[in-house]
Amino acid sequence: MRLLTTLLLLLLLRSAEPRRGPRSGTERGGGGRVRGRGRAGVTRRQIQGCKEYMEAGEKYLDCQDRQLTTVMQDWPKDIHHLLLARNKIQVLRDNMFSQFTQLKSLDLQQNDISMVEDGAFSGLSQLTTLLLQHNSLKTASEEILLPLPRLTYLRLYDNPWSCRCSLDSLIRKLQVPSNRNLGNYAKCAEPHSLSGQKLKKVNVDSLCEGDNQVDRRPGDREGGDRRPPPFKPVKSEATSMCHTYMFPKPLLDCSKKDLNHIPSDLPSDIVKMDLSSNSVKHLRPKQFLLSKDLKLLNLSSNSLHRIDTAAFAGLLYLRELDLSNNSLHYFQYGVLEDLYFLRKLSLANNPWICDYNIHYLMYWLKHHPGVAFTGLICAEPQEFRGWRVEDYVKTYNGECPKDRQTGGVDTGQGGQGGSDNEAQEVVVETSNGQVLPRPLKEKKLNRFEIIRLS
Repeated sequence: MRLLTTLLLLLLLRSAEPRRGPRSGTERGGGGRVRGRGRAGVTRRQIQGCKEYMEAGEKYLDCQDRQLTTVMQDWPKDIHHLLLARNKIQVLRDNMFSQFTQLKSLDLQQNDISMVEDGAFSGLSQLTTLLLQHNSLKTASEEILLPLPRLTYLRLYDNPWSCRCSLDSLIRKLQVPSNRNLGNYAKCAEPHSLSGQKLKKVNVDSLCEGDNQVDRRPGDREGGDRRPPPFKPVKSEATSMCHTYMFPKPLLDCSKKDLNHIPSDLPSDIVKMDLSSNSVKHLRPKQFLLSKDLKLLNLSSNSLHRIDTAAFAGLLYLRELDLSNNSLHYFQYGVLEDLYFLRKLSLANNPWICDYNIHYLMYWLKHHPGVAFTGLICAEPQEFRGWRVEDYVKTYNGECPKDRQTGGVDTGQGGQGGSDNEAQEVVVETSNGQVLPRPLKEKKLNRFEIIRLS
């Protein structure tokens, strides 16, 4: 029994020694290396699983999906972008972010925020982007925006806003013409008479007048239940299923979301949109009409087999379009006519069929020489498989030559054994003995025909 007790004491003493070592070293100062390690350990504990990284010379702190209910005061204070989406924050208290004086963007979407105190954003004089969509906000005042002189983007949609007198000052702020990107798409949830109206369009003068009136729906009986039905926000697919990032450029990331169609209500201020790796089969007209600022659209690795005319209507500034890894055979006439400033078109790994229907695509590319394109290779028919589409089109559109002549000289008068109207195919034999058409020379006009009309 004594032996067992002795062994247990020895084990306890050994397990306690490593904990004492670093602590005593820290107290002694221990040199630069020991202090550096100590600070690194503190940073890891402070961030609590958040990811700190640099991009384009600016520091990001990504604390999304961490079940956080507040902001930790010992987080790094020199960050430029703080990502707090999809947490459990309910109230934004005064001076909650005041230590982050260099902050440029603050992402608080998809929390449970129901209250914002007037001084919540004090100290954020450099903030340009504030995301508060997908929360439980019913009211707020203009006071919350006063510490934000540089605010350019403010998102408030998918909140159950109560359009009453208490919201008067905020709505007036949003409706100032110069604030064109503040509060877009946010809508009233109550009273019933204003339900569904955008805050940007509400008649502000009527908000306080109606506060003393009973909100009653048509058909309600006297003394009946006059309360409006509970608000159930209808979430846009684009914002509820996809992730929105504002820095370094506004990006809507909808990749790998099992989408079989383009989401509705696409944001209008997005510059990049990633819809890759889904199951979209058909692009219908005007599905991107509101995304006028879009410069990059990635539709790769879907199941696209049809793109309607006007599918890209409105994408005046689109620079890059990725349609690789789909099931496209050709483009219908007019599909590309809205892409005036396109510079890069990715078309690889599509089963392009080299027949008459492919000519529109080559015709458009020929008249837009500034567009760099890749992956335009014939998959069908068998005799043209592996050919570049442009080589096939040259063969198809080439002028039928005159009969062969000795020396290969074409006099323009027709040769022996043939006339101008007789066609003869020029062929080339490949290394495996297969005979394929060869691209023909472009037609050259060398005479005029004058027709006299009587």
